[in-house]
Amino acid sequence: MNITLSPPTEEQLRSGELGLKLRRYNYGFVGEYPKQEYIRIDARDENGRLLGGLRGFVFLYWLDVEVLFVEEDARGAGLGSRLLAEAERQAITLGARNAKLSTFEWQARGFYLKQGYEEYGRIDDYAPGFYLAYMKKALQAP
Repeated sequence: MNITLSPPTEEQLRSGELGLKLRRYNYGFVGEYPKQEYIRIDARDENGRLLGGLRGFVFLYWLDVEVLFVEEDARGAGLGSRLLAEAERQAITLGARNAKLSTFEWQARGFYLKQGYEEYGRIDDYAPGFYLAYMKKALQAP
């Protein structure tokens, strides 16, 4: 068999063919599930300055928080908590039952613990001298 490896074209990426093949395979094990849905939230002040935001997605009934950031001068006023709570609320409406994320030890592990997340694993020395914590939380519908 003559097989070539190459990057996909933009059209091939847009088609979603590869993801569809994987989903169909997965359906044989866990049944059909909704497609991945993105959650994107920005927090801006009255002048339009971006103070923070959250990027994540819901897949297989899990919210996966990829990025949560709050500018240093806006920290301590509850903005991070508001962003995370809103993402969790949106995720629940999309069918999520749990949430997960990763955070470096110098970032926001303590913050996430206060929000009800628990550490379930870590990789030591992920960045030289620092660990990466994996955290999760069960979500509850209001």
